[in-house]
Amino acid sequence: MKTLRQRLVPYGLMGPGLIWLFVFFVIPMYFMGQLSLKTGSLGAGYELTWAFENYTDSISQYSDQFLRAFYYAGVASFLCLLIGYPLAYAIAFKAGRWKNLMLFAVVAPFFTTYLIRTIAWKTLLDDTSPIVSVLKFLQIVPQDGRVLATSGAVIAGLTYNFLPFMVLPLFASLERLDRRLLEAGKDLYASAAQTFWRITLPLTAPGIIAGVLLTFIPAAGDYVNVIFLGGTKQAMIGNVIQSKYLVVNDYPDAAALSFTLMAIILVALIIYIKFAGTGALMGDEEEAT
Repeated sequence: MKTLRQRLVPYGLMGPGLIWLFVFFVIPMYFMGQLSLKTGSLGAGYELTWAFENYTDSISQYSDQFLRAFYYAGVASFLCLLIGYPLAYAIAFKAGRWKNLMLFAVVAPFFTTYLIRTIAWKTLLDDTSPIVSVLKFLQIVPQDGRVLATSGAVIAGLTYNFLPFMVLPLFASLERLDRRLLEAGKDLYASAAQTFWRITLPLTAPGIIAGVLLTFIPAAGDYVNVIFLGGTKQAMIGNVIQSKYLVVNDYPDAAALSFTLMAIILVALIIYIKFAGTGALMGDEEEAT
């Protein structure tokens, strides 16, 4: 039978993390939630009036920006998956002694700030850049058209900036894959494609889900890519929140918009867990199936 000290050890190990989350997450969220229900102005001060209309107004006034944010984030996540899965597969199974070097190449962009990386894309997609000239020569872009300040430019920026968040979970999932299962598939005369679709892909589904979540959630709240690569017609909800906080100084509306965005994502995640089970998120194949 465990002693009291032994039973308290796990809680002691979790203590620093729980304190960190409470101080830097729970408390700020509490004050932001309280702020979202206030009315007033920055100069005159804010008063808690339980203004729930801040939430209904945020959805009705900025529904286009919400939908655009989820659309851009969804497309970017899909593109990251299309690019990231073959890359992670190649690193896990084909890289050999170059594995560490290729992993470093994946995370190397993080050594440069997010802002600089996005500005670099602005230079690449500028009307006078060689890349745009080649696209016009190939008639992919009309001669009088442009790439910058379009939805495609914003999605391209999101895809590039969040690609490592997709590759790393996929690589971890592929790296843990039991290679004997693949050998068994070959012994049963399964082709390479059949082995992939029936063994590799289902067993790496938790990595796919983790990568999609890590990509979609920050991409949905992003505003930097629209500022540098898009325009007013491509504004996402993150741009509205940023403007409300730093330009308009309408803190209650900004807090309400932030909570609304978080709530939508949480509801979608809860619905997914209800139908797929927590094993799909945590990597428990038995529970997920």
